[in-house]
Amino acid sequence: MWQPVSTAPYNQDIELAVIDRDGTHTLVFPCRRTLVGWVKSGTRERVDVSPTHWRPWDDGEKTADGR
Repeated sequence: MWQPVSTAPYNQDIELAVIDRDGTHTLVFPCRRTLVGWVKSGTRERVDVSPTHWRPWDDGEKTADGR
């Protein structure tokens, strides 16, 4: 179940969703909320997004590269 992004936990793999002009999209890689913003879980690379909602990352469905 999706949760408001304001409730996203810190330092935990989560799935993010964003809304843009084309609609709602989920990111295909796990992200982590940090004190300085959002990062890709695997690389710690900063992700410049403004997510709207989140849910726990399900390792059983996806891998870090989205496959």
